Amino acid sequence: MKLYLDNNANTNVVTGYGDDHVMISKVRHDGNLLLTAKDIFTGWAPEATADLSGLRAEDLAAATTLGAEILIVGTGKRQRFPQPALLRPLIEARIGFEFMDLAAACRTYNILVGESRAVALALLYEA
Repeated sequence: MKLYLDNNANTNVVTGYGDDHVMISKVRHDGNLLLTAKDIFTGWAPEATADLSGLRAEDLAAATTLGAEILIVGTGKRQRFPQPALLRPLIEARIGFEFMDLAAACRTYNILVGESRAVALALLYEA
């Protein structure tokens, strides 16, 4: 599906996605990544898959250094939830979080970044 948001050219927005990739400002990215309005971190959570196996608290802790107030996590075709203990770094940093399917996560990120909110998007793909 292609998404287009009329936004500042210097802001990372999701312009499309598929089961194995995401388009950020019309550039394709494969694999797990962490995204903010200004930065793209590829190779995020290298052992995690959309079923959340391999996801570690350290992976989520990486989001605490980005200045985001909200972390949206896309978990593939279906919405999945991690073990509660993995959320500790986000809770301690007082960062709100939501786990969604990939499509909902991309749409929600675009809305929030379009409102100039301090948001980060983390995407997990099936291995």
